[in-house]
Amino acid sequence: MTIFRGSGVALVTPFIGDEVNYKKIGELIDWHIQEGTDAIVVCGTTGESPTLSKDEKKKVIEFAIEHTDGQIPVIAGTGGNNTKDVIELSRFADEKGADGLLIVTPYYNKSTQKGLIKHYHAIADAVDTPIILYSVAGRTGINIDPETVEALSKHPNIVAIKEASGNIAQIAEIAERVPSNFGIYSGNDDQILPLLSLGGIGVISVVANILPKMTHELVMDYLKGSGDESLKKQLKILEVVRGLFIETNPIPVKEAMNLMGWEVGELRAPLYPMEDSNRSVLENAMRKIGIDL
Repeated sequence: MTIFRGSGVALVTPFIGDEVNYKKIGELIDWHIQEGTDAIVVCGTTGESPTLSKDEKKKVIEFAIEHTDGQIPVIAGTGGNNTKDVIELSRFADEKGADGLLIVTPYYNKSTQKGLIKHYHAIADAVDTPIILYSVAGRTGINIDPETVEALSKHPNIVAIKEASGNIAQIAEIAERVPSNFGIYSGNDDQILPLLSLGGIGVISVVANILPKMTHELVMDYLKGSGDESLKKQLKILEVVRGLFIETNPIPVKEAMNLMGWEVGELRAPLYPMEDSNRSVLENAMRKIGIDL
């Protein structure tokens, strides 16, 4: 049930004005396949999912699945804080042929751990597509505790977790508790290698939007036994990663892609364009690593 091993890109959602730019999504998918990206993740936080309507999410998911045409897995971000709505969108992605579902913890209403188990079980029982849990307390206000991950890992349709707590001790405890075939993906680009060293199998990445080949190679070098090469790449990308998180994601990564000429458009409100001083930091980091601007 492993959905992918390697680098899954948390794809930005390009806009023309206030409309989704589907042609650009297709161009980005083609580029990622060419550069070695191992999976496409759409409608996540980096894809500005909180400001996409339900219809837009469905259209983006369907378009990505059709355009990718089975070349690499497509994972649909279908999470939310209303279990009934999450089930509806997850069933849509399931019917359209998504390879996986990325489901973030319910935000704002802050379920208990028992509530999380009930939430995820209800979704997992409603679909056939394998589910990746997504724990990012810094955004949602709620952590998936290791004991809860262990309990959820026993459901046959819950196969992995994107761990973005930043807590290496917690990630180690999760690795200790879950079955060996339960996938652990890094949700932090500055901790890809540390997570791999604890038995992780990849990353769902922001930096892969601008460095797809290097992010893929960073993971695969380690998985193929070249830890030293993986370490070199992890250290090499750190300055760019810091630049991509100097303001709230996805503000910097969309700026970076526009600087590269991708023309992915503006952010949707309430997100706001980068401060000039922060843009300069990002530009310098990108130039230092060899990205043409």
